[in-house]
Amino acid sequence: MHDVLRIGTRDSQLAVWQATQVQDLLQLQNIKSELIFIKRDGDKDVITPLYALGVQGIFTKALDAALLNKRIDIAVHSMKDVPTQLAQGVKQAAVLKRGNWKDILVKHQSSNINDNASFTIHDSRFTVATSSVRRIAQWLHRYPNSTIENLRGNVNTRLRKLETSNWNGAIFAAAGLERINLRPDNAVDLNWMLPAPAQGAIMIVCREDNIETFKACAYFNDETSAVCTKIEKDFLHVLMGGCSMPVAALAEIKNDMIVFTGNILSLDGKEKAELNKTVSINDAIDLGTLAAKELLHNGGKEIAEQIRNAKI
Repeated sequence: MHDVLRIGTRDSQLAVWQATQVQDLLQLQNIKSELIFIKRDGDKDVITPLYALGVQGIFTKALDAALLNKRIDIAVHSMKDVPTQLAQGVKQAAVLKRGNWKDILVKHQSSNINDNASFTIHDSRFTVATSSVRRIAQWLHRYPNSTIENLRGNVNTRLRKLETSNWNGAIFAAAGLERINLRPDNAVDLNWMLPAPAQGAIMIVCREDNIETFKACAYFNDETSAVCTKIEKDFLHVLMGGCSMPVAALAEIKNDMIVFTGNILSLDGKEKAELNKTVSINDAIDLGTLAAKELLHNGGKEIAEQIRNAKI
């Protein structure tokens, strides 16, 4: 391990906040560190991360490349953005204590959506923005006559776009806004919306051969968060089949039991397959995989095949 451990991060406000949390945790072990900012565009690395099954991490690829090229020692990711199988040569070192996993609706200042976001399901006047196929599918399942607008960019950019739009609102991950104190007062918790697998969790990765760095990060691994997010990621891995699908999952530990809910919806939200399971923590090692296989046998397979055919 270098005298000063190099923490790779993107340069967005949220990414820097996440990397700074890791820096503070390392400082508690008297490990000096510095932030290294890695940009996605114009990356000149000669080593390209090789992802199993051809899965490409849109938000993690540049950091993985920098890690494999030894420009950095660890990379800090929003765990929901990490591919279900890491790049070859990259290893999970820690999962920090999970934050708020919920999605929220941020209303436009002129919007007449009430505080409970419970406007009539038959009202077609409402326009909501998001680029997430999971959020789109779940929103349309509940409010089928809504209009969906595409919204991309970091959280700051998306908030600015919402302000200058004629939309009624936009959907965000609560943790992303709360961590950098940007959650508006008019935001509404979407308690009915199931999150993306590992939403609200932060993952640290290192090279497989970097044993000292792995041990340093494992010191602040949160076991509960690691167990629950692994279940959710395993569930996603079985269902996704190499393409983007509206898959959601949440595992929580309650009274020494794992309470799990997972679903998959058609792209238009009209069809939905969902599964709920409660098992002992001791029986949870393969819960995500087994739950996904059970869901496939109970309506999920038809929805997944429909989505794959639509993308051909």
